[in-house]
Amino acid sequence: MGEITENLKAIEGRMAQAALRAGRDPKEVRLVAVSKTKPATAVAEAYSCGQRIFGENYVQELVGKLDELPEGICWHFIGNLQSNKVRQIAGKVELIHSVDRASLAKEIDRQWGALGRVCEILIQVNISREETKGGTSSEELIDLVREVAQLPHVKIVGLMTMPPFFDEPELARPFFRKLRELSEDVAGAAIDGVEMRELSMGMSGDFEAAIEEGATLVRVGSALFGERQYH
Repeated sequence: MGEITENLKAIEGRMAQAALRAGRDPKEVRLVAVSKTKPATAVAEAYSCGQRIFGENYVQELVGKLDELPEGICWHFIGNLQSNKVRQIAGKVELIHSVDRASLAKEIDRQWGALGRVCEILIQVNISREETKGGTSSEELIDLVREVAQLPHVKIVGLMTMPPFFDEPELARPFFRKLRELSEDVAGAAIDGVEMRELSMGMSGDFEAAIEEGATLVRVGSALFGERQYH
């Protein structure tokens, strides 16, 4: 068994245990394998073991992998997305996690509209208010959701956040809890066409705490593929 195969089985086991601890069905939580900077061969190995959702952070890298890998892969875009690059991934990703401004949502609407399709998105919230991270503020979230919900070729299906980096996973827990509470606030606003079925939160170091706080999508890279290689 290869290292990626072993890692995948271990992660899936930890995910299931975290869900059960929280009284949740493990099937409610899905793994997004973060494959940025990793070769297509690594993605192919994880795919061969049953992993289906892969997340990319860079448009150019995603586009380069599309032709090399099986069509059965469900691609998510999870990184900072520039409006002028949306066209390159239009119709090629099933979910964009990182929508944090109306101008980006409008460009997604325009590009998916040209294909006659609807793009599912998550609104990214910068709960920690870190300047280096994308995301709308907690205070502006509802207004942004209301504005984006008017777009015919975009559908909001949940929220995403990235807490500050902590060596101790428990320190990230309040940020995960806050995202779940914000999700409940948005759901309570009963905005037409908006669903709050997804919470994208938790990465290699803290995904178990995220699952215990309600995550439905966890974004795991280094724990699955090993440490990233930057060239």
